[in-house]
Amino acid sequence: MRVLLVEDDPELGQRLGDRLRAADYAVDLATNRAEGEDWPDLDTMAAIILDLGLPDGDGLDLLRHWRAQGVDCPILILTARGSWQDKVEGLNLGADDFVVKPVRFEELQARLQALFRRQMGKRDNTLKAGNLMLDPLARTVEDGGVPVSLSRREFGLLHLFMRRAGQVLSQSDILENLYDLDAERELNTVEVLVGRLRRKIGKQRITTLRGMGYRFEA
Repeated sequence: MRVLLVEDDPELGQRLGDRLRAADYAVDLATNRAEGEDWPDLDTMAAIILDLGLPDGDGLDLLRHWRAQGVDCPILILTARGSWQDKVEGLNLGADDFVVKPVRFEELQARLQALFRRQMGKRDNTLKAGNLMLDPLARTVEDGGVPVSLSRREFGLLHLFMRRAGQVLSQSDILENLYDLDAERELNTVEVLVGRLRRKIGKQRITTLRGMGYRFEA
């Protein structure tokens, strides 16, 4: 899952980004309000973590802009500003949670997971395709009741395929969803990853459309 981190402190942004990546998120970093406003693919984000004290404007104004533009992914405010007025205004403008710095990473991660559960609703959020079942929160996969062991990237790819079953995903689509913007990206990386996943879940489940990409057969 991809997360956009809007944080102007380079040291904090790097440290938090590294912790999130270690927890299996792909993390993109914006360092000011202008970058956040112009971010090209907010619709692919699982969540946004937003600082309020930005060098070129107030994060609350950025939050207001996003919601006015129809951005509907969960937004968690992470800020040193902890007054009740800031909390009330942030939540009223559309933030889904408000966390005051400093915070333990474990708590931040738990709050993100709570947002994802809320976004998915209280229904069973397991993805199913035939005998294949994927639980995005428990991070488990079963094929006919038998556990399937996947690497972090393989799990991320299968999650993407199952969420967009029947759709054609280009190699660029897959790179955008699984890798940070500043990560080294090569198209043959996708070919290798798809090949490994096929060996674990069955070749027939992923169709190659030459010159177009791949389609997961639900």
